[in-house]
Amino acid sequence: MRIDRERATQVTVRDQPAKEHRRTRQRAAVDEVLDETEDFISAQELHALLRTRGAGVGLATVYRTLQTLADDGRVDVLRSDAGEAVYRRCVREEHHHHLVCRSCGATVEIAGPTVERWAKSVADQHGYTDVSHTLEIFGTCPRCAA
Repeated sequence: MRIDRERATQVTVRDQPAKEHRRTRQRAAVDEVLDETEDFISAQELHALLRTRGAGVGLATVYRTLQTLADDGRVDVLRSDAGEAVYRRCVREEHHHHLVCRSCGATVEIAGPTVERWAKSVADQHGYTDVSHTLEIFGTCPRCAA
């Protein structure tokens, strides 16, 4: 399913160590698909891929597994303008941002120290504490621009 990547927003995840969860056949199947997928994918798209592989994983299990992985900071989550969450395995463990192609969805994870300093400065100027932020940059990748 295509999302309006220009209007998508990132859902922030908790900054705490990942919890250990019971390793099940279903969770392993979801992990395998995420490891093989470079772009963001919806739970329904992931479920469809699992079905084509013959993996007996229910849609509710896919959603629960993705939520657990997001809570643990193991996947990035973008939310479409329509409210659909799309997921992708995190490449970076530390806080990061995304450069997303509007055409094909190709995504590059980027560190943004300048953005981090700016966000802290703005918060300090206004007396805010415990501040978090998200930043997604959308454009056209070189392959789509060619």
